[in-house]
Amino acid sequence: MKWLLAGVFLLSPVLSAQTSDAPQPVASMKQLMLDIILPASNSLALLVNRGGPADDNAWAEARRSALILAESGNLLMMRNRAATWTADARELTEAGAAAYKAVEAKDVKALAGVSERIDAACTTCHKHSRPNVFPASK
Repeated sequence: MKWLLAGVFLLSPVLSAQTSDAPQPVASMKQLMLDIILPASNSLALLVNRGGPADDNAWAEARRSALILAESGNLLMMRNRAATWTADARELTEAGAAAYKAVEAKDVKALAGVSERIDAACTTCHKHSRPNVFPASK
């Protein structure tokens, strides 16, 4: 029993260092949505609605927006931020990653198809998390 207690005592600094080194959120949920996610989502939607990126600059904008959406899902899953909606945030990450793949291939049709997934990921999360905006259906 003494050895077990000694082992726990010796490991406690290692365990506490691991938890204190965990990433900590800086932005609020509102800041993430308004300053990062919404502009990226709108940028991709606008490009798709205009028939897809028309030149290298537009493709670069699409690539940035897709990466922002993919990584934003990860930001939403950070500790102390969105534990209750991990599945919804993961959908955003997957849709953003698919958009990035379409952009890298310069595949306008695939990008248009994935824009529906991005919209669905956002809408699903908002229905779960913003009942004042998306009231439950009766």
